[in-house]
Amino acid sequence: MKNLEATLPASVRPTENPRWITVLARIGLIAKGVSYVIVAILALRLAFGDGGKATSRQGALATLADEGFGKVLLIGLALGFACYALWRFADALFGRRGHDDDGASGIAKRLGYAGRGAVYVALTYSTARLLTRSGGQESQNTKAKKTTSAVLDWPAGTWLVGLVGLVLIGVGLYNGYRGVTKKFLEQWNKSDEARPWATRIGVVGLLARAVVFGLIGIFVLKAAIEYDPKEAIGLDGALQKLANASHGPWLLGLVAVGLLAYGVFCFAEARYREV
Repeated sequence: MKNLEATLPASVRPTENPRWITVLARIGLIAKGVSYVIVAILALRLAFGDGGKATSRQGALATLADEGFGKVLLIGLALGFACYALWRFADALFGRRGHDDDGASGIAKRLGYAGRGAVYVALTYSTARLLTRSGGQESQNTKAKKTTSAVLDWPAGTWLVGLVGLVLIGVGLYNGYRGVTKKFLEQWNKSDEARPWATRIGVVGLLARAVVFGLIGIFVLKAAIEYDPKEAIGLDGALQKLANASHGPWLLGLVAVGLLAYGVFCFAEARYREV
């Protein structure tokens, strides 16, 4: 029997999620923010010639594992990533309260929630492996090249890789759109006036994320067009491209500051976002 709540118009559905979903979301957003802050700090140190490196979030966590306090922080992050994944799977399964998640567009939204949940399952798994030290840690760049090479050998593999590149470019453009239009404010609690600093941080962070996703998408698309998996890059590769460009330290420093802003934006989301 179809769920009675699903038959109601979006305008009369409950507007609040169960408390446990709200708690999962806020913990998950904090963990997401911490992971971006670590990546940004490492990139800033590289830009300033202070021994940092351009790395992905998995790489940043591997670096963290070598620090004295690293194990404790990794346990907290693993739990936070798991909370984020569960929150997104709950959205995929039940839909977001107060939103119309039915019909074709609703199915697309739910698939998007599930996809984000899958990303954070992978992050949770990677973090758990670091805690147990089981298996080596490949860079995101290496993984991107290996995966692209395998997919290019599939039937229509070139088209699939090209489609992934276009999707990543689209994600970058969407992040830029959210930043420029401040669309994220629509999801923030109206009863709590978002502080101006949080709004500005959100704009800067989303624009930096747009640059990174756009770069990754462009090089994945280039890998498809040139049939060369070596062109594919991950987050670490995108930051390395910036570091090696003309005026690289300045470019990398600017994007690193933007990623740091995105991490702080995640903390603001944990505070203000309506879940």
